[in-house]
Amino acid sequence: MHEMGITAEIIKSVLEACEKGGATKLNTVHATVGELTEVVADSLQFAWETLTPGTFAEGSVLEITETPGRSVCLECGTEFTHDRFDRICSNPDCRSFATQVIGGNELRVDGIDVDVPESDSPDADVAKEE
Repeated sequence: MHEMGITAEIIKSVLEACEKGGATKLNTVHATVGELTEVVADSLQFAWETLTPGTFAEGSVLEITETPGRSVCLECGTEFTHDRFDRICSNPDCRSFATQVIGGNELRVDGIDVDVPESDSPDADVAKEE
């Protein structure tokens, strides 16, 4: 299952960002997985739940947004969604095989939600009061 390796790399990157940012707790990781990557979101979830115990990421949630395959027809310019196999232009007057993938091949971390320590600086108190 290559999702374990992918998840391990996500965890590594996220934990490095948490350490650099001084996070005290990792709450949520937001990720996007395109259908054309052939990465199974449920397998990523399983890997997350398996790999995070005993790490700084323990108790955090992996939220995955799945995106469909998207292509543009190089003949007529129609943009359309599709699965992994059907990349023929969806325009019934065209139906060209000359298409280019423009989405659905993403695999990325979009953001993380963390807790950070409150600052003792005077500026922090001003920001809290506003």
